[in-house]
Amino acid sequence: MHPLIFREILSVTMILFAIIDILGAIPVIIQVRQRVGHIESEKASLAVLVLMVVFLFVGDELLGVIGLDISSFAIAGSLVIFIIAMEMVLGVDFFKEEIPQSASIVPLAFPLIAGAGTMTTLLSLKSQYQTQNIIVGIVINTLFVYLVLKNVKWIERLLGPVGLSILRKSFGIILLAIAIKLFRSNTHL
Repeated sequence: MHPLIFREILSVTMILFAIIDILGAIPVIIQVRQRVGHIESEKASLAVLVLMVVFLFVGDELLGVIGLDISSFAIAGSLVIFIIAMEMVLGVDFFKEEIPQSASIVPLAFPLIAGAGTMTTLLSLKSQYQTQNIIVGIVINTLFVYLVLKNVKWIERLLGPVGLSILRKSFGIILLAIAIKLFRSNTHL
């Protein structure tokens, strides 16, 4: 087994943090909580962890079944990440999602937190980083997701609407750079 590499863990953690965008999702989480009254942060966080780890290991086989390689998926993923980043920076919704009527695992864990962008990113990361470092990054992000879900009311008051907007746009710029890096490294440009 390869040793844990701090630089890889840090990179993976930052990339997943930007793509999961739990801070940017706070307004949606608040809206869901207002509709249903309570969010089960433990259940949602555990589901996020399981979804990401399982997809990290099964994603390759799933791609093999449909005849795709990691590089092709990573290039497609970089385009999805690019569009998500443009949404964050420009404040425009390219992907339309309906807010569900209940705050169960389905709306929070998937697709809000561990959605298509996160799954695509995991397979893209697998082409560049060691698996154990990705798992550590997943665990760190899941802990952060749990903390945010548990303290969403306090965070909302602390940052205010302007602070949340600045945070979302800042992570959008980081995601744009990540998307371009993934595209370049998998197309060898």
